[in-house]
Amino acid sequence: MSNFQQMLSRVMVSGRLRTDEPMSRHTTFRVGGPADYYVEAETEAELSEVLALCRRQEVPCYVVGNGSNLLVGDKGYRGVIVALGKRFSGVGKAGEGKLLAGAGALLSVVAKAALKESLAGMEFASGIPGTVGGAVVMNAGAYGSELVDILEFATLLDPEGNVRKVPAGQLGLGYRSSNIQARGLVVLGAEFNLRPGDERQIGSRMEELAAKRREKQPLEYPSAGSTFKRPKGHFAGQLIEEAGLRGFCVGGAQVSEKHCGFVVNRGSATAADLRELFCEVRRRVREHSGVELELEVKLLGDF
Repeated sequence: MSNFQQMLSRVMVSGRLRTDEPMSRHTTFRVGGPADYYVEAETEAELSEVLALCRRQEVPCYVVGNGSNLLVGDKGYRGVIVALGKRFSGVGKAGEGKLLAGAGALLSVVAKAALKESLAGMEFASGIPGTVGGAVVMNAGAYGSELVDILEFATLLDPEGNVRKVPAGQLGLGYRSSNIQARGLVVLGAEFNLRPGDERQIGSRMEELAAKRREKQPLEYPSAGSTFKRPKGHFAGQLIEEAGLRGFCVGGAQVSEKHCGFVVNRGSATAADLRELFCEVRRRVREHSGVELELEVKLLGDF
């Protein structure tokens, strides 16, 4: 056992530490090689200690949510992958029209809680497969709405181990972006400002959006959702289709035949297949339309 592993074991007193953990188990693409270390932090103190240890020892670390916007290389990740445990997944009412959710809570669970409380405004997020933490960092959105529309504040852990409650207006929330990671901050939770509504109407809207997803999105295959950001004045899926790439494959990776904005794992894809397909799609779209597509998926580790 290395000195670093011994130090990490002392921090993770509950034993929630794994070595050589396949990241294919923790991403929605279902690919990815082993992380040197994979830890599940259950308290703010534990999380802070792990991150501080990695900084002191100059060991790379990365905090993950549901892995729904992540492609990890086939050779894995040389460092520590940090996941938030169950204690970070609570959801509760925080006052009139307010919901408080931990960073590890799935957006679908938060949306169901809003439905139960007859609170409207979160219907768009009910089918997004990410966690609150990742959604805040990326300002996740769907069907014309984004988290910035309903986010009141985020609770953040800073590099010095301080917990800060930061208003949404200070997070630099833009299209699939924020200033959170650039400032070395980690999302611990969020409060959403919703509005009173009719439970039946809220439920009906959620069902309507779920039906649209089933009809138009390739939910039958592992993917990371929308692969590319929406270019200004265009739709990524349309540009990809116009470049003749519907159904285009590299190994087990494929541009979805159902929706060209999605790249899917047909069952045998490697991370290298997926990354090569991303690059080829970007090249052909650039040649066909002159538009430079930007990845929405985060690439991590060694390919």
